Amino acid sequence: MDRKRTAEFAGSVALGAWAAFAVLALVVAGRHGTPLAPDRTLLAWSLRHRTDVAVAAARGITATGTGVVPYALVVAVGLVVGRNRRQRLVAALLGAGCLALGQTVRWGVMELVARPRPPQADWQASASGYSFPSGHTTTAALAAGLVVLAIWTRAPHGRGPWCAAVACWGLAVGATRVFLGVHWCTDVLGGWLFAAGWLGFCACLAARWVPDAWARDGVPERPVAAP
Repeated sequence: MDRKRTAEFAGSVALGAWAAFAVLALVVAGRHGTPLAPDRTLLAWSLRHRTDVAVAAARGITATGTGVVPYALVVAVGLVVGRNRRQRLVAALLGAGCLALGQTVRWGVMELVARPRPPQADWQASASGYSFPSGHTTTAALAAGLVVLAIWTRAPHGRGPWCAAVACWGLAVGATRVFLGVHWCTDVLGGWLFAAGWLGFCACLAARWVPDAWARDGVPERPVAAP
């Protein structure tokens, strides 16, 4: 796929994801924090299926969706993607910047919607702030998306299993937020949609503005002298 088509595809993904996110945010805000039917159903299911082992595992997974881990993954993959020292540094900085700015925008949306969390009596993990969209979910999905994009770009062979593993991690972090009772399922869905929109937007910009030579091998092609 050439760069123009890549930019168009990424832009379409961003528009579609953010359109769906906007609809969901309006529904959530219009209900003034009242949970939807799927929210109640999945929270009730989580309460019925909690065991000590399951809760401990969920806490371990959810802990990887915030703090140092997502940034470490993004920076590490940036250092691997680059083919020279300058590329590695730029890729790591751009990845971390994309993640940080995405988190900042997500925080602003969260404050704007101001949705209350589920009842604190049902929590099995610490949480703070409003509920929509889920911060852990968004952060993990953004980090997973950046890693998948990097693997897909630079690993022509055997990339499927690695991409699937990283994607499953990103999805699992979101699922644990519902299981642990600190988010409604629509908060998690909102986080996934927001992350898809943000990644599509960043990928579209990168496809349009990253120099061709940098994207290929970091070494501009020299013109061939005429015979």
